[in-house]
Amino acid sequence: MRSEEHVKFSERVELNEPNAVTLAQRAARRDGMLKVNLADSNPTRWGLGAPGLPPYEPDPRGPRAAREVLAAWLGERDGREVDPENLYLLSSTSQGYTWLTKLTSDPGDRLAVPTPGYPLVETIAGLENVGVDFYPLTWVGSRWELSELNPGEVSAVVAINPNNPTGSYVHGEDRQRLLNYCADRGVALIADEVFFDFDLPGAPTQPADRRRLAGTTEVLTFALDGMSKNLSAPGLKIAWLEVSGPERDVVAARARLDVIADAYLPFSDVLAQRLTEYLAAVPAATSATRQRCRENLATLRDLVRTEPSGTVSLLEPEGGWNALLRFPAHVDEDALITGLIARRGITAQPGYFFDMPFVGVVSVSLLLDAPAFQFATQALLASIADQL
Repeated sequence: MRSEEHVKFSERVELNEPNAVTLAQRAARRDGMLKVNLADSNPTRWGLGAPGLPPYEPDPRGPRAAREVLAAWLGERDGREVDPENLYLLSSTSQGYTWLTKLTSDPGDRLAVPTPGYPLVETIAGLENVGVDFYPLTWVGSRWELSELNPGEVSAVVAINPNNPTGSYVHGEDRQRLLNYCADRGVALIADEVFFDFDLPGAPTQPADRRRLAGTTEVLTFALDGMSKNLSAPGLKIAWLEVSGPERDVVAARARLDVIADAYLPFSDVLAQRLTEYLAAVPAATSATRQRCRENLATLRDLVRTEPSGTVSLLEPEGGWNALLRFPAHVDEDALITGLIARRGITAQPGYFFDMPFVGVVSVSLLLDAPAFQFATQALLASIADQL
C-alpha cells in the first residue's frame, strides 16, 4: 500500500498561492473590518435582481447549509458520519464525471472503465481528450463478476455499483481487487452508485457483497450519487460527489476540486433551499420505483419461462432499472429491433450498445407500468420467435 506519495492528479489544475490583496481581504473580512467592496459584481448584495430570490453567496462546493443537510441525510442513510466539507453539490453526475476526469487525467491519459457498460463515461472522457481502457465483467452462469483487472497504465478507475445494464453489484472480492489496484498504482477510484438502493430479488444477501464504495477510507474515492435516480426525477438536476480516503489525499483532492468547482459554480441556490424537502421524499420515491422494477422483473421471469421455444434466457440482474435477455446468436440484434419498431411500434436497446461480450442480447427497462411492460415484452419475445 502507498504511504508516502500523493495519488495521481492531472496537471490541468494549478494551485496558486493567494496574492497580497486576497490575503488582506480575507483578514479584514475575518476581523469585521471590510466595509465596502468597490469591485463587487454581485447584484443581490445591492438590492438588485428578481424579487424573492435568496442572496447569492457563491461557494465552490455548494451552499454550506445545504451540504450540512445532505451530510446528515447521508449519515442516517448509511449509518456513518459524513463530513459536509467532503461534499460537492452538482447539477448532474455527468458533471461529476467531467470534473473528476479533469482532476485525475491529462489529455492522452486513460481511465479504466468496466465493460459491458453504459457508454456515457467513454463519451465524457473523449470530450476531455482522455481515452478509456476497459476491464471486463464476465457472465459466469448466474451473475457477473470481475474476471480480469489489468487495463494497463491508467489515471483513475471507474466502478459502477451496481453496473448498468448488467445490474451487478461490486461483490466483496471484486471490491478488494479494485481497492488494491488503486492503492498499488496510486490512482483514484470513481464510484458511480446512483442505482445502489434499487436492489432486486437477485441482489447479494451477504453485506460484504452489497456495500457502498462511498466513504471508503483505503484509497482516494469519489462517490457519485443524485436525485435523478434516488427521487426518480431526472429533470431535477441535483447530484453530489463525496470525497473520501486517506486524509492527505482528501485534502489535496479538495484543493484541486475547489479550483474546478469555482470555475463552474453549478449548483442553484433556489434548489438548495428545497433540498430538505426533496431528501424527505426520497424513501417513498425509491420504494415505489424499486417495487415497480421488482414486479416487472417477476413478470419478465414468467414470460421467459413460458416462452415456447425455450431459447430465451434472463441474465438475472441484482439491482438497477434494467434487465438483459439473451437469445440465439444467429438472431441479428439490429434486425430484431428495427423489425419490432416497424411492425409493432416498440423499441428496446440491443446489447451491442453496451459492448456485451456476446451477441444475441437486448436490454429492457423495468420502469414501464405493468400493462405496457407486459404488452411490449410479449411482442419482443414473439419477434424473437419469428426469427428463429
